[in-house]
Amino acid sequence: MSNQRKRLNGEREEDDEEDAEGIGEWERAYVDDRSWEALQEDESGLLRPIDNSAIYHAQYRRRLRILSAAAAGTRIQKGLIRYLYIVIDFSRAAAETDFRPSRMAIMAKHVEAFIREFFDQNPLSQIGLVSIKNGVAHTLTDLGGSPESHIQALMGKLEALGDSSLQNALELVHEHLNQVPSYGHREVLILYSALCTCDPGDIMETIQKCKKSKLRCSVIGLSAEMFICKHLCQETGGLYSVAVDEVHLKDLLLEHAPPPPAIAEFAVANLIKMGFPQRAAEGSMAICSCHKDVKIGAGYTCPRCKARVCELPTECTICGLTLVSSPHLARSYHHLFPIAPFDEVPTLSSLNDSRRKLGKCCFGCQQSLLGAGNKQGACVTCRNCKHYFCLDCDIYIHESLHNCPGCESIRRPKSVSLMEE
Repeated sequence: MSNQRKRLNGEREEDDEEDAEGIGEWERAYVDDRSWEALQEDESGLLRPIDNSAIYHAQYRRRLRILSAAAAGTRIQKGLIRYLYIVIDFSRAAAETDFRPSRMAIMAKHVEAFIREFFDQNPLSQIGLVSIKNGVAHTLTDLGGSPESHIQALMGKLEALGDSSLQNALELVHEHLNQVPSYGHREVLILYSALCTCDPGDIMETIQKCKKSKLRCSVIGLSAEMFICKHLCQETGGLYSVAVDEVHLKDLLLEHAPPPPAIAEFAVANLIKMGFPQRAAEGSMAICSCHKDVKIGAGYTCPRCKARVCELPTECTICGLTLVSSPHLARSYHHLFPIAPFDEVPTLSSLNDSRRKLGKCCFGCQQSLLGAGNKQGACVTCRNCKHYFCLDCDIYIHESLHNCPGCESIRRPKSVSLMEE
């Protein structure tokens, strides 16, 4: 009887170990999180909503410090006009479920967010999409500046089939990017799911061809590190990394949104001819030169050849002139020359000191900086104007406004006084 109990207890322990080992990485993240312990009650005993603003701000500050530390001490020239092809591996390996619900779904979700962030930080740049399935590379979209068209084409082609061929993808991308003007920065970002590549020829020759054409190739792996991917990134000056979970994949993707350092050959200053087209009048009918369709009251007119185009920025398909708008140039300037990060204000002990040194309100939104019990809340200060801002205004100023309201308020009276004199 005792032997039977020991045997049953041993079987239960083995079953528990098997259950623990059977928990996937996505499940373990939620188990370790224990988010139910962060719930709080208000005065009436009801649950308060979980406030993730502090966590979000900490992640934002960490990313800002990394970017500022990378550029500290050196002045790095970055590419203003980028031509980026995103290569997505939709082979049978993309159907694996280690990323829930599948690698393919997670890649599509974060590529969509990356495309929107890319055009926000690079308004003059263009993106193209390429997929790999059945050992063949397919062009989903050509180079263009419309995020909605890229996202729509991507979501309509979600299917995992066959093997992956890295060489075919590089050959196709090289063929497209080799026609890019010399002032453009040629980049390739590959999201690779498979653990092998089925190539029709010598992939080393293809890598050297990409290196000779100044293609900067970066790879984000979803399974494990591969020598050929690492070799490709080393030869072309790109970045190679492997995502361990969904959050890590998102962070790795967003690292490629800011402009990378320019290649020495492309760092030479060039004069680029650009046109600023006027918006077509409502009710006017014309044939769109990019889609060959008749459209009424939509699009822009090229100032050189008077052709109609749908969206900006783009290149006129008739005369080849680069067409942009003035806000695109202004936004590019803000992202290439960002304002310095704000300094965090240490917590003060006494209320009198906090009121004397800190003030009561955020200079941006005029909300109180004093929390519960008249204690100082988390805030930051500008290094130049010494004004204080709350955490939400800090994020809004650096990611959307790109100008410090305190510094602008100081400059304006000086310009007025000079005009009066």
